[in-house]
Amino acid sequence: MIISPKFKGYICTTAHPEGCANNVSDQINYVKNHAFIKGPNNVLVIGASAGYGLASRIVSTFGAGANTIGIVFEKPASNNRTATAGWYNTAAFEQKAADAGYYAKTINGDAFSNKIKEETLELIRNDLGKIDLIIYSIAAPRRTDPVTGETYSSALKPIGNSFVSKTVDINNNSISGVEICPATEEEIRQTMKVMGGEDWVLWMKTLSEAGVLSDGVKTVAYTYIGSDITEPIYRNGTIGKAKEHLEKSTVDINEILKPWNGKAYVASNKALVTQSSSAIPVVTLYIALLLKIMKENNTDETCIEQIYRLFADKMYHEQPSEDSLIRMDEFELSDEVQNKIKDVWDSLNSENVTELTDIVRFKYEFLKLFGFGHPKVNYEVDADQLIAIPSVPMAND
Repeated sequence: MIISPKFKGYICTTAHPEGCANNVSDQINYVKNHAFIKGPNNVLVIGASAGYGLASRIVSTFGAGANTIGIVFEKPASNNRTATAGWYNTAAFEQKAADAGYYAKTINGDAFSNKIKEETLELIRNDLGKIDLIIYSIAAPRRTDPVTGETYSSALKPIGNSFVSKTVDINNNSISGVEICPATEEEIRQTMKVMGGEDWVLWMKTLSEAGVLSDGVKTVAYTYIGSDITEPIYRNGTIGKAKEHLEKSTVDINEILKPWNGKAYVASNKALVTQSSSAIPVVTLYIALLLKIMKENNTDETCIEQIYRLFADKMYHEQPSEDSLIRMDEFELSDEVQNKIKDVWDSLNSENVTELTDIVRFKYEFLKLFGFGHPKVNYEVDADQLIAIPSVPMAND
């Protein structure tokens, strides 16, 4: 079938298998062109199909030679529908890993559920025995509590007062004002249940009690702190409360890991173009401006560059970070970058947004998430959408 981008609101509902595969290859090639990392041997990546989770799996395998198990929640293709981008990313990664002689298997399902946790334990016991690094990188709008059965939904809202700012429509580059009403206490609670650290703690408790952790095991989850401009809607909003809970969960996890001499980290990464960032008012415009300024400063980093540096310079350095919170956002939050953003922010409008920001690159990076816009791909010819993940049964629906 001929595959082109299709949208439902801000969500891209199609993905291109060849484009996704080329994106994965580009990331692998970046890692292979850098120094080998004396790092983990057996890695579990919870949320492994895109973004920082996928980059962590790539760095673990092609940067450190590790075996990996990835947990994803993705849809395969049917005869008239493409798979999700995460499905194609995972298929490409597994095939590349196999071609290079590395172990890589994937479990497709709800990582919040007890069922997937049990399947993961069985696979670890049967194939790897012990795990020495756990990456927790889940981005989900909902979570069902495996104990109570209650389903929680996250909300993107400020806390306390309404938030008034500006945002950009990436379809037509128009900038408009936006006002977001404050969250209720229930919305705050549910967002923390979805995006906080509760499930990360459950995973670590499950793995520890099962005896599948290596001595000196490490685990890391990813967070975002952000700038003063995004603070009301992000860090001081519902998501920020959830991220604070995630960060504080390192205390409980470090207790869980004591018998294994383990260590829990949270890495605060830079802002990136993601499907969710395109849905957050203010954040889209902020990232478009950030892309331009950081590129001009020669400090911009892609997802794979951030994670390679996290492994090589922080977690597996000769003197690994002792702090539970690892700051990978120092370039974004430098005074130089933030002052330049503040100097421009108030003057941004529909007429000058293309000149003052890199909204063009934002759109390119957004489409790239779904395999579109890659220079090596001919999008005018038929593509086989029925691509399998080697270790996951293909099931059309």
